Amino acid sequence: MLYLDRPAWPWRGRLWSHLISDVSPAELHAFAEALGVPRRGFDRDHYDIPAERFAMAVWLGARVVPSRELVRLLRQAGLRRPKHLARPRPEPPRTPVDLPPLAHCVDHAVVVPSKSHEGALLAHHNSMIDAGGREGGRAGAG
Repeated sequence: MLYLDRPAWPWRGRLWSHLISDVSPAELHAFAEALGVPRRGFDRDHYDIPAERFAMAVWLGARVVPSRELVRLLRQAGLRRPKHLARPRPEPPRTPVDLPPLAHCVDHAVVVPSKSHEGALLAHHNSMIDAGGREGGRAGAG
């Protein structure tokens, strides 16, 4: 089921409602798309709906409830995503013990074009190799 509160939240000179689903984020996204609300209106567990779309949301089947009821419904459904839990914290840097064995490492190289195609350089780790296979080439030489 889809729910929304009355447009009472001011922002950027307009009033806004919050639209939620107590079923799934997929249901919420599909309804918002049918309502013509862009994906950028999604905020963690709800869509911000401008007052101009409120009547259409109700006409399409969203049920109007108080704001506190929206939060209760999201929590009950296990779909509440508070701000402090919304974005996962970055993982700490990996230590050598955490790194995969060398057999899983992939070697790589980067081609660095110079002024001419003949002088293109291949940067491999810390050494520079020119197009002729000679070490010690400089980026931009050629």
